[in-house]
Amino acid sequence: MITLFFKRAIDDIFKNRFLNLVTIITISLSILITSAFILFFINTSEVINSWKKGLRIMAYLKPGVNNTELAYLKQAIQSLDNVQNLRFIPKAEALNQLKIQMEHQASLLENLTENPLPDSIEIRMTANVESWQRIASLATQIETLTQVQEVEYGQRWIGRFIHLFNLFRLAGYAMGALFFMAAIFIVANTIRLVIYSRREEVDIMRLVGATDNFIKIPFYFEGLIQGALGAIIGLGMLYLAFFFISSNVEQEFLPGLFRLKFLPPVILGEILLGSMLVGWLGCYISLKQFLKT
Repeated sequence: MITLFFKRAIDDIFKNRFLNLVTIITISLSILITSAFILFFINTSEVINSWKKGLRIMAYLKPGVNNTELAYLKQAIQSLDNVQNLRFIPKAEALNQLKIQMEHQASLLENLTENPLPDSIEIRMTANVESWQRIASLATQIETLTQVQEVEYGQRWIGRFIHLFNLFRLAGYAMGALFFMAAIFIVANTIRLVIYSRREEVDIMRLVGATDNFIKIPFYFEGLIQGALGAIIGLGMLYLAFFFISSNVEQEFLPGLFRLKFLPPVILGEILLGSMLVGWLGCYISLKQFLKT
């Protein structure tokens, strides 16, 4: 019986090629846009997590801090929450590091009569720091210590980046919900048109004793097939775009620093099932309205 229903669904799809093609393309575009947002969130989260593992705060010390005060300062910082470890960087070492980093602009540092850099302490945070507020709170606590002159942890760009990420997340939820409803609406109207084109056949089936379930199940299969094909095509387009973009981005902007990841199998399966659910819901809504009349 299942084979019969499936065969009838396939026959309906081929008989109404244009309507079903429009539906499948609409679903595939919806899947493409929604899954692109999901892919963006996954890779952005990976960047944030990898950044957290190497997160550091630089505390620049006031001039004239002696060894006793330095020992007390280290102990005070180490006792704070979310501090993993710290390292004292003398200003002479900092200047040498700067010269190495500015190897091609070494002439800018040749005429220095004294070291303009301060002593500093590099503080690395634990990887479980999840919120921007905790980072800012820790930096504020360090800055209140007497021997500390200034604290730097990329305040501006970190805040902007997290704000932008949250904005994209909200946009992704809104776009996903919008395309979900649009896909259901289009599937429902497509199935409704198919049913109207076969309304005489449906009336005859009812007259000879066919149950509503016997009439509806092939259309449910049709919706599931439309959803599955739309998901496969949408994810296929996403993978091609991902392959092209990731190869160029990793070579030009992130060589050896970060590897972009495609959607994991679990999420691919969830997207496929979600797309099939969209097809089924469209059929359910359309059939419910039609059979009432």
